[in-house]
Amino acid sequence: MGYSVKELFFTLQGEGAQTGRAAVFCRFTGCNLWTGREKDRDKAACTFCDTDFIGTDGPGGGRFKDAEALARRIRDEWDQHARGGQAYVVFTGGEPSLQLDAHVIEWCHELGIEVAIETNGTKALPDGIDWICVSPKPRSTVVQKTGHEIKFVYPQPELSPDDFAEWTFDNWFIQPMDGPNLQANVQAATEYCMHNPKWRLSLQTHKLIGIP
Repeated sequence: MGYSVKELFFTLQGEGAQTGRAAVFCRFTGCNLWTGREKDRDKAACTFCDTDFIGTDGPGGGRFKDAEALARRIRDEWDQHARGGQAYVVFTGGEPSLQLDAHVIEWCHELGIEVAIETNGTKALPDGIDWICVSPKPRSTVVQKTGHEIKFVYPQPELSPDDFAEWTFDNWFIQPMDGPNLQANVQAATEYCMHNPKWRLSLQTHKLIGIP
């Protein structure tokens, strides 16, 4: 099986419980909640996505013929930049569960790479993922209701953090929705976390400091 990757690059994780951790980000193409084309945004299940996941033309992007080739490229990216340490990859998208499979996970582990995923939770995940972050979106059915962290983009008129109170996660994050109303959303998210201490505030620190 081949894999289509929009971009693959070394950076710091900017969000959630792993904020500040060195990581290789592998952004798969494609999503099941939006085509990625602006003309389709109003009709999409998720209308607020801020990510380009179309094509394979981003930095480090391309088509990989098999799981070994992709895992070795991830390992090479880590080794080019990191001075030792635990190699760590975050599979994201789009929706990474459309492509991430047991073969990629197994090869990453074979090469000493810890595996994380950022997913909308609409597809069951393969075994072996070391860190699962679920970010639920409107007008979709979430099947992955357990993991290491839940990241709720706030506010969403069709969803409330209360909708997920019975799910099983180690860390609970509210993240202000980016866009023209960012400052108002930061204030609203801050107030929500202050009144609901189960949830913690997550900011997109990579945007604040100007890294990918």
